Amino acid sequence: MKSTFFLLGLFCCIITVQAQELETNLQQIFDDFQLMGMSVWTSVEGEEQIFNFGLKDFTRNLEVDDNTKYRIASISKTSSALGLLKLYENGLLDLDEDISTYFGYTVNNPAHPDVAITARMLLSHTGSLQDGSGYNGFLSATYTQNPIPDIAQLLVPGGSYYTANMWRTETPGTYFAYSNLNFGVIATLVEKISNQRFDVYMREQILQPLGITGSYYIQDIPDINDIAVLYRNQGGWTPQTDNYQGVMPPPPAALPTYSPGTNGLYFAPQGGLRASASEIGKFIRFIKTDGLSVLGVLSSATLLEMKAIHWDYNGSNGDNYFGLFNRWGLGIHHANLSINDQICPNLEYGSFLGHPGEANGLISDAYFSENEDIAFSFLTNGSFLGYQFGDYSAYYTLEEAVFQALCIYFSEALSVTDFSKKEISVFPNPASDLVEVQLQKPISLEYTIHDIHGKRILTKKENNTSRFSFSIASLSPGVYFLTVNDVSGNNYRQMVIKK
Repeated sequence: MKSTFFLLGLFCCIITVQAQELETNLQQIFDDFQLMGMSVWTSVEGEEQIFNFGLKDFTRNLEVDDNTKYRIASISKTSSALGLLKLYENGLLDLDEDISTYFGYTVNNPAHPDVAITARMLLSHTGSLQDGSGYNGFLSATYTQNPIPDIAQLLVPGGSYYTANMWRTETPGTYFAYSNLNFGVIATLVEKISNQRFDVYMREQILQPLGITGSYYIQDIPDINDIAVLYRNQGGWTPQTDNYQGVMPPPPAALPTYSPGTNGLYFAPQGGLRASASEIGKFIRFIKTDGLSVLGVLSSATLLEMKAIHWDYNGSNGDNYFGLFNRWGLGIHHANLSINDQICPNLEYGSFLGHPGEANGLISDAYFSENEDIAFSFLTNGSFLGYQFGDYSAYYTLEEAVFQALCIYFSEALSVTDFSKKEISVFPNPASDLVEVQLQKPISLEYTIHDIHGKRILTKKENNTSRFSFSIASLSPGVYFLTVNDVSGNNYRQMVIKK
């Protein structure tokens, strides 16, 4: 038991050192891309780190901190999906039932009136709805009119905001087309079934149980000063949204008379959740662990259904958005399948599940590895340089840079946890002179010793050996790192303490 605690201590110490290296790399990215503010949360084998840079409010010179809540854009969709799936789990919703049954009026594609639109289609963006030319006008009316207009006015032919291009020509269920409107319909469906406002339902059923103080409703935020202002460079840093300047806005005049099930778009289920980087991490890890991180919210079976493949690109069955969207679950994106949607080049990580986001100058990403216990969220509230298309993927160059830094960190951190799996023993540790390394079987390798600042102390090759040793007698007392690289490209890292 004592040995186990010692190894855990070593792991945590190594992770801390590697986190310092990651922080240095992220700071360089922050500077190079001239960002306003940035938050990055990581989890490796359950060990979490949070990194914050820059300002959440330029006018008041307020720094980003762990409590900073961003309007997280389309990552909100994955959270919103959890809310709908809660109704499914409770037997109140059939994912394959015609949603018209719940709405009380017909919602269908006029070109395919006999094909039902289902919740499963909405969650996987295959229901043939799209953000047609009527969408923006309806969204504006949603936020400014009293009373709030009914979403039927956008969905149903003859409605005040309906346009023929709200529906695609393909048969529902056969073609992927990413759409914000899908989640407006989902939020309205949640309200119809629960008889609660979408924001209230999400707060009570999903957010609070997961320990998240963020909300789809600004008045729920405990401290308005935690909200990050979102910026673009428009002749200088220019606020785009959430520029509250420490003053909580008054409750909307339209809400007291609002009837749940009218228009869930009001609460921006498609992009309006305000949450911190670590709060995003809570629902990302919740999905990653099949609900084991917080018991009693959703079952493993429901979360496995969420993560299952519900649409797979075959070259012609969808708009894959420049190669970014190639696979989809229920409200969740499967990435890392090709160079176009690459997050980490290490194939052992498998696909990454999560969601990207972009709105009002903000860029956001939150993903977890299918195969390894790693996850991250990334948010920035603006870049003075704007955002450029990626050098090798459909992500922006900023995202590529962040992903590269994270993947190096993940690789090094996981190599520490792999020691028990690879059966490499380092002893004695701590040591004063000779350190022995025992391998499971003979291999050809190269090993390197670095100090805590990354300075290389020693590099040496060994051929077809299962045991080697090196001396640290001449080194000053402190922490050093042994890295072993084999001919197959595997690398193993261990901390060595000189006493």
